[in-house]
Amino acid sequence: MSRSGLLIETTRHLHCTVVRAAGVLDHAGRERFSSCVDIVWNWSVGPVLVFDLADLDFYDASIIGVLGMVMQRMEEEGGSGRIILVRPSAHLLTVLRLTGLLPHVELRDSVAETLTELALHPSEHPPGHPSEHPPGHPSEHPSGHPSEHPSGHPAEHSSEHPSGQRTVPDERPGAAGRATG
Repeated sequence: MSRSGLLIETTRHLHCTVVRAAGVLDHAGRERFSSCVDIVWNWSVGPVLVFDLADLDFYDASIIGVLGMVMQRMEEEGGSGRIILVRPSAHLLTVLRLTGLLPHVELRDSVAETLTELALHPSEHPPGHPSEHPPGHPSEHPSGHPSEHPSGHPAEHSSEHPSGQRTVPDERPGAAGRATG
């Protein structure tokens, strides 16, 4: 993990971008997390951002600040984007409800469920949006590999290493990825 104890992984899929955070998301990590969202903003139409925050050990109000910033930016750009939260904690749901942000997000049980849904219905918001799915029941990805799109096509993936470097796909045949600073 990085200096602030925050690991951020991003995966670019055909219809969305998955942003996974693990560790500690506090004031020190907020800028990095916001920068990550800025970098992946145009990776999908809308954009459709899927936040998997289930592996956060600790978060403070910074998470609400980042999600609020994302919501505001989506509204300013025409409101066609989607924010999907995967397995949010009961505490995060309560905070989203108290701050009035809950109606602006969709909830899902797993990244795999979300990828499958978006592959089948990429431009549709689910009935009863925001989703009425309660968090907590993960399912297996159809391909058995979380970095693949349900169609079987590889997804673009990057992650931030403890050194602060990011690994992104290398376009050369046979190359696994390249680190960037």
